[in-house]
Amino acid sequence: MNRRNFIKSGVALAMTSALPSVVLAANPSVGFDYELIVAPADVNIVPGGSTPALSFNGGYPSPVIRAKQHQPVRIRVVNKLNEPTTIHWHGMRIPIGMDGVPFLSQPPIMPGETFDYEFTPPDAGSFWYHPHMNSVEQLGKGLVGALIVDEAEKPDFDEDLVLCMKNWHIKDDGSFTALTTPQNAFRMGTPGRVMTINGDIHPTYDVPAGGAIRVRLLNVDNTLVYDVTSTDSDAQIIAIDGNPIAQPRALSNHLIAPGMRLDLGVIAPSKIGETVTFKHKNKPMVTIKTVASQLENRRLPTLPLNPIPTPDLENAETIKFAFEWNANITPIHKDGKVNYNFWTMNRRSWEGMSKGHIPAPLATLERGKTYIFELSNLTQYHHPIHIHGHTFTVLKSNKKAITPFHTDTVLLGQNETVIAALVADNPGRWMYHCHIIEHLKTGFMGYVEVS
Repeated sequence: MNRRNFIKSGVALAMTSALPSVVLAANPSVGFDYELIVAPADVNIVPGGSTPALSFNGGYPSPVIRAKQHQPVRIRVVNKLNEPTTIHWHGMRIPIGMDGVPFLSQPPIMPGETFDYEFTPPDAGSFWYHPHMNSVEQLGKGLVGALIVDEAEKPDFDEDLVLCMKNWHIKDDGSFTALTTPQNAFRMGTPGRVMTINGDIHPTYDVPAGGAIRVRLLNVDNTLVYDVTSTDSDAQIIAIDGNPIAQPRALSNHLIAPGMRLDLGVIAPSKIGETVTFKHKNKPMVTIKTVASQLENRRLPTLPLNPIPTPDLENAETIKFAFEWNANITPIHKDGKVNYNFWTMNRRSWEGMSKGHIPAPLATLERGKTYIFELSNLTQYHHPIHIHGHTFTVLKSNKKAITPFHTDTVLLGQNETVIAALVADNPGRWMYHCHIIEHLKTGFMGYVEVS
């Protein structure tokens, strides 16, 4: 989408209050498709309250960035925070220099500095972006946004709803509660109080009656695992974590952990004023409501599959990863502050890194070779395991039946072991971690190196 059409469609959205609220990217510098300005901003989440958030381009929801499969996109990031930041493009198979992990793939973007990201998406689907520095606070206070990569040949949906799911850690007056506590970081993470879709509490969006609707649900939350259901028994799962599935299936319920995404296909009711509601554990999250249209006999378009490399399972090497609690005594720094480390990957807690210190990788992979990751959750809590720069093919689980699918974030339940394969075709040092942000910040992180 060129800039003229982007602005035109953005104005149309702004004039239609029934559609999802959208923040436009700032007028980009010459040669850039988007400009993201990272800065503090007051936003309105709860009625009558003001929340001192961190924002992209002065508000929330953040700009919806739209790119196109196989076409380059250039994004300039301007840091107006009083601390460093980066931007990670979650789920994207892009070069390591664009991955947005400080020190591992790029220098931090210091206050007052800019960084230019440029990449060509090989895959189409629903992705998102967020910093990878001071993650509990920067993500928790609003630095999260949707990145939509349109297919090279765009499917013919009548409406495309981009819905970012986020629980805000705020009081009734809009001020923040604690984003994390040690007691909760040791368990499932600190829950937010206010459940929102695109910053609104249970919004309703108008859709054309009888239309083919694409509903993109993106979990940009720090902590919450959403259990999604629908009042429409015919709602279809059409893509998981940015990757279309070969055979769409009916949605009964689906767990969407932090970092994960779910694309649903819905044929809207044919009568004007009818609704479909999507819920989390029977609590309404978002409703679509039909308005007049001339559409009849619509069917859901078929999504083309992404070009994920096929694993060579017969010649694959298996690597085992065990995810456990850290039973060691928590260390205390010289200044008296506690360095909380609660989680381990193969008995290692992430020790942090800096310009002069990069820890050893959890595994070194040979470029072009297939690997089978045996992912074992030896704890009683859920863990969404996310790998950068690659896509897993999930093969099986010891807890449930699996129809193989592609993903960048594998959700492991209590004492669950999942077998997932990948082709190590993207050279670099790739972060690999739990996407419950408090787990990440208390040890549950490492990286694999493809050489």
